[in-house]
Amino acid sequence: MGKPRSPRSPRPDIVINDASFGVKDYQIRLSEAVPGSDPSLGRRILGGECHLNKTILLHGLNKDTVKCNACKGVYGGKKQTWFRRHLRPAAFTIGLVVLFVLLDSLMFSNFDSVNLRSSSKLGASLVKDVVHGNQTKSSALMYERLLNLASGVLAEKQFKHDGGNLWKEPYQQASVWKPCAHGKSPEYKGIPRKSNGIVLVSANGGLNQQRVAICNIVAVASLLNATLVIPRFLYSNVWKDPSQFGDIYQEEYFINTLKDDVAIVKELPPHLESLDLEAIGSLITDSDLVKEAKPDDYIRQVLPLLSRNGVVHFLGYGNRLGFDPIPSQLQKLRCKCNFHALKFVPRIQETGSLLVRRIRRYDWSRNMLDRQLLGNFMLDNPLRGQHVIEGPSKYLALHLRFEVDMVAYSLCEFGGGENEKKELQAYREAHFPLLIERLKALKPTSAAELRLSGRCPLTPEEAALVLAGLGFKHGTYIYLAGSHIYGGQSRMQPFTSLYPNLVTKEDLLTPSELEPFRNFSSQMAALDFIACATADVFAMTDSGSQLSSLVSGFRTYFGGGNAPTLRPNKKRFAAIMLENRTIEWKRFGDRVKKMIEEGQRVQPRGYGRSIYRQPRSPECMCKSQ
Repeated sequence: MGKPRSPRSPRPDIVINDASFGVKDYQIRLSEAVPGSDPSLGRRILGGECHLNKTILLHGLNKDTVKCNACKGVYGGKKQTWFRRHLRPAAFTIGLVVLFVLLDSLMFSNFDSVNLRSSSKLGASLVKDVVHGNQTKSSALMYERLLNLASGVLAEKQFKHDGGNLWKEPYQQASVWKPCAHGKSPEYKGIPRKSNGIVLVSANGGLNQQRVAICNIVAVASLLNATLVIPRFLYSNVWKDPSQFGDIYQEEYFINTLKDDVAIVKELPPHLESLDLEAIGSLITDSDLVKEAKPDDYIRQVLPLLSRNGVVHFLGYGNRLGFDPIPSQLQKLRCKCNFHALKFVPRIQETGSLLVRRIRRYDWSRNMLDRQLLGNFMLDNPLRGQHVIEGPSKYLALHLRFEVDMVAYSLCEFGGGENEKKELQAYREAHFPLLIERLKALKPTSAAELRLSGRCPLTPEEAALVLAGLGFKHGTYIYLAGSHIYGGQSRMQPFTSLYPNLVTKEDLLTPSELEPFRNFSSQMAALDFIACATADVFAMTDSGSQLSSLVSGFRTYFGGGNAPTLRPNKKRFAAIMLENRTIEWKRFGDRVKKMIEEGQRVQPRGYGRSIYRQPRSPECMCKSQ
């Protein structure tokens, strides 16, 4: 049974970033787009076309008036005849103008009453304008012509039915693969009675890097026939998060789920606590193991230490176990750990359920993804006697990777001119001294070459064009996950001019609901993970990020073929954008759709590919007939 049903969760109000949607003006900042902000929550309202039509109509009327004034002298003799002939049409036109004015006033009075509170805080929570303490200047548009085309097309399609195909997997084969990592394989022999010793691990990185490290070390402990102590997380000056395993994941559930595969204890046995692990040679760092080490490397390098000292400690452990070649039983164990054993603690599940319910305006669990990530905090079915008038509202979750460190490290240019170049170079010198030294010995690569090779992160402007090219409407509800966007509000403005219904967890949750997580970046990231994994559609701008990889793998594993993920190919997209000054919108859309659909093809995991990102393999998923 789930928790008692809460009152229907309110939907956040709308961000109306540009009242003249469709008109060529992209310099309005988010904070200036709406004069006031009403903190009340309400249902999103789709609109913007009414104002566009009124503008066009008035413009046409003014042109006619100018023409009439210029013709007075020529046609003075026929003035009365012309007046009688055109009196009725002119009166009708004036009446239409008055009607449009009244409708426009009514519509925007409604908009004012339901403004999304994020219109005043979007820049404060996610898209900060501050880099090195200085306010960044307004970003130059890179593709103004395409933005104008997209604006017009979205205005035209706003109230047309989209057919629903955008929200579905394009290939039916996706539903053939089913989760099966939780079952026992025929060759399973159980845990040997005698353990070779104790394995300690201190994982580095943020939430998603730690998750990979946990499941890798579970497989390593099984390989070495060792007892695993619940993993510890290293404190990082980057993440500044003291959270430990039990603050994020359910310890007992983790232990019980894996009890038939590997022995797990909560603490180091007392007789080993006083040992100086470094002095006895049992401390293993990443420098002692090659990246993506093979099982043989662990048998050769680690097992002798474990057998001799009874304990080893992997310090700063991360991506130190390859994906191939590896025994199928260990591969299966990795999947079982990632998809079944790591459950978020109840308070994260509960807050995550609030987030999802408010996005959807729907309180009930829809699928296996909901049940796996939110537990009992989403009801399985409406309670007896309660009727659902409308189904859940669809939303797209977007992981937009455009943080200053990523932008600076890429060495790319993003339309900001000399000021942007100087700012990013200063950031590189301050934060990436090794990169600067390495570049001195390399032949310079131009920004254009970097972009064409697919090495530049997509900007918010480019992300919006991808969504528009695919056909997502102006009113599409979008959940934005990620860190602070480089360039802030000015950089986000092209995106929000096309897609104003943009929200973050800071917009959907109250300050008191967010407060327990505010100083814990990994726990905040867990909320983003939930919102992205349970979305109707998940879109990423960088397929190499850990969050995007793990979320897309979760959607593949538990989605039942009904959880589409959009992965732009940056190299192919850069080739498309070479024609940005001449390409017609239909051709642009066709090429974008083809690019995305090719990334959605259903195929088994390739050799050496991540099992966490691509779980379609015999060790992880079963293919039904």
